[in-house]
Amino acid sequence: MVVDGDAGLAEEGRRMKPPLAWLGLFLAVAVIAGAVSGSAVALLLDDDDSTAEGEVSPENSRSPDDVIAEVAASAMQGVVTIINEGAETTDEAGNIIQSYSSGSGVIFDASGLVVTNEHVVREPGTLSVVLSNGEQRPAQLVSHDAPFNDLAVLRIPGGGLKSLPFGDSAELTPGQTVIAIGSALFEYDNSVTAGIVSGLGRRYLREGIFMEDLIQTDAAINTGNSGGPLVTLDGRVVGLVSNVVRRIAGFENIQGISFAISSRTMAPILDSIKRSGSYPRPYFGVEHLDLDVPTATQLGLPTPEGALVQRVISGSPAATAGIRQGDIILVIGNSEINEGYTFLNALSVIQANARVPVRLLRGTSVMDVAVQVVPR
Repeated sequence: MVVDGDAGLAEEGRRMKPPLAWLGLFLAVAVIAGAVSGSAVALLLDDDDSTAEGEVSPENSRSPDDVIAEVAASAMQGVVTIINEGAETTDEAGNIIQSYSSGSGVIFDASGLVVTNEHVVREPGTLSVVLSNGEQRPAQLVSHDAPFNDLAVLRIPGGGLKSLPFGDSAELTPGQTVIAIGSALFEYDNSVTAGIVSGLGRRYLREGIFMEDLIQTDAAINTGNSGGPLVTLDGRVVGLVSNVVRRIAGFENIQGISFAISSRTMAPILDSIKRSGSYPRPYFGVEHLDLDVPTATQLGLPTPEGALVQRVISGSPAATAGIRQGDIILVIGNSEINEGYTFLNALSVIQANARVPVRLLRGTSVMDVAVQVVPR
C-alpha cells in the first residue's frame, strides 16, 4: 500500500507572514459531547452507561440529518484548532517569512489536556490552540508516542474547557454511521462530514511501522483534519483521524479510504501520559533499515528479511550487547522481522525494562545476544 496526502501535512511550508487577521481562520472545530461507557481506561472510559448532561440520544422522531446536526452542534466546545508557528526568517528582499502548520485536536481532560496527531506538532515551533469561541491559548507539548503511534498530547491553560467522552471502538460495526470533524483544508474550520465505518482492525505501513487496529471510514477527510475526532451518533469519540489514502498499488485518485487511530489504542497511552507525563516505550539504540527483496538485492545482502543496522548509538543497550553496524537483526523476542512485521513493530511489543533475546546475522553467521532495553 502506498499512502499519499497525509491529512494535516500538506499545509506545512514556508509562507509570507500573514496579518493578525489570519488567526480567525483557526476557529476551533466541533465534535461530540456525551457520556462514556466501557472500561478500557478508567480515566477515559466511564463504566456508567447512563446519559450524561449534554449527550445526544437519537430518537425515532428525528431524521438522520437532524441527529448528525445535533451531535455536531453539541460538540463545539470540545474540538480545537492547533497552530504550530515556526520561527521568523527574512528572505533576500527583506520580506519576513514564517512557516506554520495547523491541525485539529480533542480536549480529553478539562484540566487542559488535548490529544492530536504527532505529525501536526513534530516540527519545532510555537504551539497554540484556538478554542471554539475563537479564544487562543498557548500550548506546550507534554509527550508523544511516535514513531509507534501518531499521537501527541498538549497542555493548555485550564478553565472553561469542555472535555469530550471516549467510547469503545471495539463496539463499532461495519456500516455504522460516524462523523468526522476538523479544520478541513487548513482554513475551513468547523467542517463536519459523515460516513460509515468501512472496516475495523485495519493496518497499514506508515514511517517504518505497520499501524494496527485502525478504523477505516469513507467520511470525507482533508488536510487540516489530522487530530480531529471520529465520533458516533451517541456522542462518543471512537477514533482520531490520522491518514487519507490517495493511491494503492499504482491506482491513482483513490477516494473514500481514510484511517483513524482507534480509541482502544489511544486509551492506555492517554491515561499514562495524564498520570505520569509519558507512555513507557523501550529504547534499543540503533538506526535501521527494514529489508525487502529489492533492497537486499540492491545492497547485496544474503537475506531479504530482517533489519539492517546502519548505526549503533554509543552507550545504548544495543551497543552494550555487542550489536554492530552491518548486522542484520532477524528476531527480537518472539517476533520475526520481515516485510509484514517491521523492526518497530517487533520493538513495540517489548516492555520498557525487558531483557530481550535478539537473533542477528553477522556476515554468514547467525548469533544470539541479549539486549537489556531501557525506557526511552
